[in-house]
Amino acid sequence: MKTLIVYSSKSGNTRRLAETVNDFLPGTNTIQSVEEKPDPAGYDLVVVGFWLQAGKADPASSEFLQSLSSSKVFLFATHGAAVGSPHAEKGMQNAKDLAGSCTIAGTFSCQGEVRPEFLAKVQKKDPPPPWIGDAPAAVGHPDTTDIENLKKAIEEAVG
Repeated sequence: MKTLIVYSSKSGNTRRLAETVNDFLPGTNTIQSVEEKPDPAGYDLVVVGFWLQAGKADPASSEFLQSLSSSKVFLFATHGAAVGSPHAEKGMQNAKDLAGSCTIAGTFSCQGEVRPEFLAKVQKKDPPPPWIGDAPAAVGHPDTTDIENLKKAIEEAVG
């Protein structure tokens, strides 16, 4: 299997998961930052990792997802919100919608530690973002359990 792994990472959380996917998946893998504007043509699977910004895939990932057509895609996201929270679910649904006609092979979502300077900045917003109460639980994530769960999700999605 030939896989393209594309990621956007502001704090290193999403990059760490992308590297996990790269190391875990058998076959020929190419890993690139979304900023490199990789060409998904000729790949059997495109894995896209992103972080959430305002309840959506970050802008660079959103643009990349919109550019995909008829690809088999696995999506993964990191965020400060609790896993399964409305904020996290909305962000993943947004990414699926952006992928349009692509076949979504699977998804994975986990908390990612929020940089303290960013957390201090958003705590001052009125109203605060919906995920702010979940952010303390994100410290130390993604952790080894998150990484194992990502591997399981990928394995279930692509066999």
